[in-house]
Amino acid sequence: MRSVENDHYLSEVYTGLPRGAGNRPAFGSVASRLLGTTARLPAYVSLHRVEANDRFDYERPYYAGSQHAPFRPFGDALDDLRPVRSLDALADRRAVLAGLDRMRRELDATGQAAALDRFQARALELVTSPQAREAFDLSKEPRKNVDRYGRGKFTHQTVKSLVYDWDAKPFVLARRLVEAGVRVVTVQVGSWDHHSGAESDIFLSYRMCLPALDRSVWALVTDLEDRGLLDDTLVVVLGEFGRTPKVTYPGPGREHWADAGSAIVFGGGMKVGQVIGRTDARAERSVSGTMTFQNVVGTIYHALGIDPVTASLPDLSGRPTYLLDQGRPIPELVG
Repeated sequence: MRSVENDHYLSEVYTGLPRGAGNRPAFGSVASRLLGTTARLPAYVSLHRVEANDRFDYERPYYAGSQHAPFRPFGDALDDLRPVRSLDALADRRAVLAGLDRMRRELDATGQAAALDRFQARALELVTSPQAREAFDLSKEPRKNVDRYGRGKFTHQTVKSLVYDWDAKPFVLARRLVEAGVRVVTVQVGSWDHHSGAESDIFLSYRMCLPALDRSVWALVTDLEDRGLLDDTLVVVLGEFGRTPKVTYPGPGREHWADAGSAIVFGGGMKVGQVIGRTDARAERSVSGTMTFQNVVGTIYHALGIDPVTASLPDLSGRPTYLLDQGRPIPELVG
């Protein structure tokens, strides 16, 4: 894989296009807009915590519409999923809110009020739906299965003072949400920023974090397969760029490298079990099968049932805008 960006901005990861292409909606927001959901759950859930105004956050709906932003089940949002104590009290508050909304709509011709109404309707469904609460409640998952994904802190066998804190719970929750009917679930885990520096040792770090990731991904794919969900669920594992083939010192570490990255794909009815593409002898450049993030996101759209070549959305000015500029799915995967 080859990226355009060579920094941690995740525009290509979530939209297929770099920041220079303008503010494009994340693929989860596009799926929510074009496909919706049949479950009483959001179509798009992000299991990544973000701070306000996070400059690396590109899980945004932009012109797909605010109501298609990812649902993030943290803090107040997670508290809202706890059982409602009094549906009568909830109905009273909703009636008051509806009265205020009617007053505001008389003054609001921008469409924001209608979008907010849809937000409120979805929020009410989440609060009152046992299906939603069950899906987000990890206490319902057998402990044996949670343990299969890995948990706790990983300590390197030769350096007892070096501890890698790994949280596999988002992988378990992702499977539960897919099983419940959520269309797109995204997860960001671990720390992979192994630059050169006095405190960096990329080889030592990878001996800890790679087995942890491997176990969680294996458990997710195996769990989906055991439940008969893997053929209908596309699992994509990737980062925003590769790392320099040359090791840098002090460290040792590796720097950002846009010319040769990689992705792993499981399930989704794809032709898996193959290696696609090849780099040169130094692992510096692709010599065959060069793909971009547009091709990867195009493959995701294809798996979801969206044509990545012809599908479009109206931008904020109402002009039809293709989802991708060159979003042909990876042919070796889709046939």
